[in-house]
Amino acid sequence: MQDFRTLKVWEKAHSLTLDVYRVTRQFPPDEQYGLTGQLRRATASIPANIAEGCGRGTNNELARFIQIAQGSASEVHYHLLLAHDLGYLADSDHQRLEATIIEVKRMLVGFLKTLRNT
Repeated sequence: MQDFRTLKVWEKAHSLTLDVYRVTRQFPPDEQYGLTGQLRRATASIPANIAEGCGRGTNNELARFIQIAQGSASEVHYHLLLAHDLGYLADSDHQRLEATIIEVKRMLVGFLKTLRNT
């Protein structure tokens, strides 16, 4: 068992989640239970799965939760594109968030490789 808060990938994913919560406050009210909720849940799922995996007993179990986090990250990547294309996200917000989710995805891949090589 390891402390998830010491992982750079968790820090980056947590920061992304906070940022997504901030920008989605400006989404239309009728999206509260649609895109806003879905994007927030998927984004929060990334650091939550990292944390849950760190609470498991083996690297194999942690790797499984990292894979789940990867799926959530891909979902977030799409939802950010959708929000931008619908006009809910400004270009600057979309570019910043997209760069961050790409970095998180890259970090998750690297972390998974490390886990599988130990």
